[in-house]
Amino acid sequence: MRLNEIHYDGSKPVDGYGPGFFRVGGKVMDGHVALLPSGPVVWDGSPDVFVAAASEMDVVLLGTGADIDNPPEALVEAMEAAGLGVEVMSSPSACRTYNVLLGEGRRIGAALFAVVEK
Repeated sequence: MRLNEIHYDGSKPVDGYGPGFFRVGGKVMDGHVALLPSGPVVWDGSPDVFVAAASEMDVVLLGTGADIDNPPEALVEAMEAAGLGVEVMSSPSACRTYNVLLGEGRRIGAALFAVVEK
């Protein structure tokens, strides 16, 4: 097996997650997180930060928590109206997919709802 080192060109990958938090680029962030080209921010669930950065991204991975679920319709509609593609998946899947696409140099963002313990 051949292993290749991944370079993220200054962007921060998701290092891990747990109940109520994400670790992005070595920094623990509590609650929901928006991963933008300008860097990760704690996210209130609104589309505003994604709409503002829409010209810098092609697709937003929308992580709905521990399991795939129906996302807020207004959130998806606002992102799509701004010209963004939206891919809905669980937050763990969104984290993994984000890292892969980031490593490929893709114009990607992620809206991650925190994983909560059941």
